[in-house]
Amino acid sequence: MRHVLPLLLALVATPAAAQFWDSGIEDGLCTLYSTDAGQSVVITYDPALPLYTLTVTRDIPWPDAPGFGIAFTGGQELTITTNRQAYAEDGRSLIVSDRGFGNVLLGLARNTDARFFSGPDALLMALDGAAEAVADFVACQTVPTA
Repeated sequence: MRHVLPLLLALVATPAAAQFWDSGIEDGLCTLYSTDAGQSVVITYDPALPLYTLTVTRDIPWPDAPGFGIAFTGGQELTITTNRQAYAEDGRSLIVSDRGFGNVLLGLARNTDARFFSGPDALLMALDGAAEAVADFVACQTVPTA
């Protein structure tokens, strides 16, 4: 027991792995993403169409619900909903595409947390570092493509 207690205290005191947000260009698309323990949020922008696509993936399938939403909290709170979501074949990825994502990008940049929800299920993501990644993503959209 004497050796177990220090180990337990060390585990409790160790901070959880930080969730991160990053951006870049992948397959010619501007990409904004965060991944953490079997879940991910990826936004791509295809300037050729132009089209934004949001893909929210988790380790279990999403319910087939009539709508999808994102609730941003901890800053300039905002909730965005749509009924135009689609699902990947395995149901683990929920996909939304649109020509405008301004409110989504502002929500990511100006808040501390996001709750992606469909029916009774939700995926919670911290937005630490998202503002800088969003700024880089927006700058990527203005870079001329060859």
